[in-house]
Amino acid sequence: MSALKTLQKFYTVLFVLLLSVGLFTGGYYFGKRGFDIEYKKNPPVVRVVNKETGPQDVDFSEFWEVWDLINKEHIDRPFDPLKLMYGALKGLTSAVGDPYTSFLPPAENESLGSSLNGEYEGIGAELGMKDNQLIIVAPLDGSPAQKLGVRSGDAIMKINGEDTAGISITEAVGKIRGPKGQGVTLTLKRGEGSDFNLTIIRDKIVIKSVSWEDKGDGVAYIRLSRFGEKTPQEWNEAVSDMLSKMPNLKSIILDLRGNPGGFLTGSVYVASEFIEKGVVVKQVTASGAATNLDVERRGKLLKYPVVVLIDQGSASASEILTLALKDYDRAEAVVGAKSFGKGTVQDARDFKDGSGVHVTVAKWLSPKGIWIHKAGITPDYVVDITEEDVKNFRDPQLEKAIEVAKEQVK
Repeated sequence: MSALKTLQKFYTVLFVLLLSVGLFTGGYYFGKRGFDIEYKKNPPVVRVVNKETGPQDVDFSEFWEVWDLINKEHIDRPFDPLKLMYGALKGLTSAVGDPYTSFLPPAENESLGSSLNGEYEGIGAELGMKDNQLIIVAPLDGSPAQKLGVRSGDAIMKINGEDTAGISITEAVGKIRGPKGQGVTLTLKRGEGSDFNLTIIRDKIVIKSVSWEDKGDGVAYIRLSRFGEKTPQEWNEAVSDMLSKMPNLKSIILDLRGNPGGFLTGSVYVASEFIEKGVVVKQVTASGAATNLDVERRGKLLKYPVVVLIDQGSASASEILTLALKDYDRAEAVVGAKSFGKGTVQDARDFKDGSGVHVTVAKWLSPKGIWIHKAGITPDYVVDITEEDVKNFRDPQLEKAIEVAKEQVK
């Protein structure tokens, strides 16, 4: 597949959680009946300690009063207690005001997990929030959404006619995903233009995260589209294949455009291919506790200069990798457009009933302590892609990257 055709595949819609995943196997599981009976007998009063304003008492009796009122008096009763509990947990996480903190009922949790495994059914695009607006972060290469022209930065105004104001990312994913062969209609807004509708037929999405091409004159092009569960294996296969077929290798272009992130550990693994030693990323929790994730292996590409490609669809783990390469002077240049700007880390915990919760637990900093949350990374060479470029299969960003890469090895 040519790089020019690959360019047109940067604009689509998958939801890959931009987080490091932890597995919850311990307690905090309430049997439905035990939960209902015990808590109704003794509605708990929880003391919440706030360092600024002092202790506060939170009386949960109001919650149970509303619970009883709904179950005893609502015209549409009876209700599934589990469904009500899931709704309450969704409201709890939504009240935090962080689009990356959310509760997922079993079906949604399973669906999102399949994304990071590299296979699911949907339209193939990454969703995010920008200024409280649901947007397309990045499309997946070859996905149904890309084929219909969905682009990075498109605002999703409606899903099947329903307004997206106030919707969470996980709720949006639940509405957009569905069985292969069925359609979903998105109302999109691009820039200052008018809203327009696209009906996209869902398909099976199989995501291969790494590919490469020989660009001639000793320049190799590596496309890294995401950091999934299989990325380290796919990366190793691509690097081994590249080194065996390019004995004259002199320089590498690492294309992270449209890479929304994924497993944090994946970015550390790839960074270790280029960086000899040191910290790749720092994590800082709310308490101020810091954890360093270091180079974890001896890389095969330590001696080759690197040019990195990014755009507004490059987020989280791809930004971690870019900044690590910059901070250690391993990136000779960064080319493209300003990245998305996601500098937080989420912990994903699974419960016994299949539901899960994602909570923002830390912010990440580059080796030099840079935090790019909501600011993004500005390339050394800012190169725009116009409508005319897309129509004519031109990729001026890649052209500039090739030019810079060849300059480095003269």
